[in-house]
Amino acid sequence: MPVGEDFAQAWIEAWNQHDLAAILSHYAEDVVFTSPSATRITGEPLGRVEGKAALAAYWGAALRQVPDLTFTLRGVFGGVNGLALRYHSSRTDAEVVEVIRFGPDGLAVEASAYYE
Repeated sequence: MPVGEDFAQAWIEAWNQHDLAAILSHYAEDVVFTSPSATRITGEPLGRVEGKAALAAYWGAALRQVPDLTFTLRGVFGGVNGLALRYHSSRTDAEVVEVIRFGPDGLAVEASAYYE
């Protein structure tokens, strides 16, 4: 299985188990994450979450609000120093594409979610 597939499977599994520590293990301390959904929880108008601690607070709140959240992986697209994951979210009943850029240590330093 290609590296992107390995990452995607581990990432989806962590989300579906609602294992916040496992989810965050994929991200660098200085990660920057953007998502239109972030504004709903953080109140930050640009949907930008900076740093792993802020991301933990955001995703922890999101998991508490949607205790039955599941993702279904639809595709993995490789790129230079990153990948894009296409998945179905049970929360929005829509397709999502998440683009992730990795640092030299293999941890995500930037991620952005795009909703159907």
